[in-house]
Amino acid sequence: MGIPRRHRRTTLKSLFTLLLCLVAGIILADRSAHKASAGGSHDKISADLKKKIQTTNSGDMIDVIVVPVGGWNGTLDSEVGNNSGKIKKNFSKLNSRPVQMPAYAISNLAKSPDVDYVALDRPLKSLGHVSLTTGTDAARSLGILTKYEGTGVGIAVIDSGIYVNHASFGGRVAFSKDFTGEGRTDDPYGHGTHVASIAAGNGAVSSGAYQGIASNSKIVSLRVLDSQGRGSVSSLLGALDWVLANRAAHNIRVVNISLGTTAIDSYLYDPLCQAARRLVNAGVVVVAASGNEGKDGSGREIYGQVHSPGNEPSVITVGASNSFGSDLRSDDIVTTYSSRGPTRSFWSDPNGTRHYDNLIKPDLVAPGNKIIAAQSPGNYLVLNNPSLDANVSGSDTRAQMYLSGTSMAAPVVSGAAAMMLQANPSLTPNLVKAILSYTAQPLMGFNPLQQGAGEINVEGAVRMAKAVRSDLGLVNLVIGSPLLCPGCSLPTQQTTIAGFSFQWSQGVIFDQTYGTGATLMTQYQKVYALGVLMGDATVESNGVLIGDGVLIGDGVLMGDTLLTSDGTTMNGGTYFYGTGVLIGDGVLLGDGVLIGDGVLMGDGVLMGDGVLIGDVASQAAHALTHGDATACMVAN
Repeated sequence: MGIPRRHRRTTLKSLFTLLLCLVAGIILADRSAHKASAGGSHDKISADLKKKIQTTNSGDMIDVIVVPVGGWNGTLDSEVGNNSGKIKKNFSKLNSRPVQMPAYAISNLAKSPDVDYVALDRPLKSLGHVSLTTGTDAARSLGILTKYEGTGVGIAVIDSGIYVNHASFGGRVAFSKDFTGEGRTDDPYGHGTHVASIAAGNGAVSSGAYQGIASNSKIVSLRVLDSQGRGSVSSLLGALDWVLANRAAHNIRVVNISLGTTAIDSYLYDPLCQAARRLVNAGVVVVAASGNEGKDGSGREIYGQVHSPGNEPSVITVGASNSFGSDLRSDDIVTTYSSRGPTRSFWSDPNGTRHYDNLIKPDLVAPGNKIIAAQSPGNYLVLNNPSLDANVSGSDTRAQMYLSGTSMAAPVVSGAAAMMLQANPSLTPNLVKAILSYTAQPLMGFNPLQQGAGEINVEGAVRMAKAVRSDLGLVNLVIGSPLLCPGCSLPTQQTTIAGFSFQWSQGVIFDQTYGTGATLMTQYQKVYALGVLMGDATVESNGVLIGDGVLIGDGVLMGDTLLTSDGTTMNGGTYFYGTGVLIGDGVLLGDGVLIGDGVLMGDGVLMGDGVLIGDVASQAAHALTHGDATACMVAN
């Protein structure tokens, strides 16, 4: 990704803007090709096999898969035998062979001109691995007397309802309410049950293979999407209002919103944003999906399509990462469909000039691709797309389904927040957000408008939450007061998941820039208080964003450029563009344009009658011909 050329104008894709339905959630399939053609010479030994060879005694036997150049031949039989190897099985249709051979001989076999590739014979596992790859399994064990599973913390899932009899919930759905007018609280659409089980599903099915995050939290189901996944902003507002009025009865500390609408109005005026801010200011963590508009119909990357209420700065906005079904995080990427920032909601002055919010979003990413979680019986999504059924069980109370999208990523973060609040109930929503960002893993090759601070790290977040003082809100703290508990020190800023170690981002996003430094976690910052926005910590001086000393103390370094991450910390990587203010046409007031590798979308157009679509994108022909935002679905 090179430095964008100075003042290159954006070519706006207006037709695709019209296409967008009011969604933030599921994509039925991600058919993007992530494997490029080798196009010549290539490393013939897989990375994990190389690591195993290096950590294994040279004479120890290793099971590998040998892929030949063309068909398997007698020469390869001889070469395997000459290297003290043994062919374990011959396939009838496949050219590759499973081979067992000593560690020292594998490199020699790979040098053969008849061998195209040698890979580790990896163990098969179910793809419901979210709790392990996010660090949740490791975080649970951090509790001394009890596991951290979100116990006692209420999560409100605002969605299409929940099938409460599913084994994944174990009777923990404490309350259900319908806001659609259909007079039912079950889940005929199928989306809400899936989302809720990612946030809070237990390990009752398949020996925990599909366990969610906060597996012992209390669940409140607020149904705003009807039996076909349709809803309205007013229904969502009604649900948010209900939470604000009733949060104490169920100790609702987290709200998950895996849906949304096109972000047109600035967060300063957007009713959804304002409602979300009210909840955050009342001490409730609000998590929202960023949207699934990261690419256009031609597969080209698009910037500027974060949905409302994900464009609200106090909300934790979540994009989707792809773990490729493995627990190892070294190959994780941001999905192509995950909506990128900056936020393009705006307000207009009396002269008609539009002033865009242009906030860095999402705040972080979490696994959201082909996630297996609970299925409600006879639901709309599976009936219309039978391939979504994961065929895990014939029982309605144990059935599982596949879904992909930022809708699946958001509840991972919601569950993590519940675990953090069990570990330290005094945390404010702003501090929860800061800790999640600070402990995230920056994904190599992606910038903050794609991944925020990085991919969620539940282990690091819970460990950091434990180290923070537990009397927040009970004492009057000033900037620079110790943030850590008495006798506590800053935890090791590194996490190991499935054998892969990574550094924390060690940074927090502030509006149009970011701050880094250990003092973010060792000293109290006023931006962690209720009623304050993280972005309020920045002021502009001579075109440079700097820290506001009233809200943020010394020792926090404000970034003057956004970087394409090198996979280390938030301030490690190569130049993407300078922080600052974007003008209306998408051209930066600094060094060029935003769209070094994509297109910055324009204003956005509210389609149809303002109806929310549960988490499916619009089909262009239908939306453009009929203006219908009620029945949109597309396979990506």
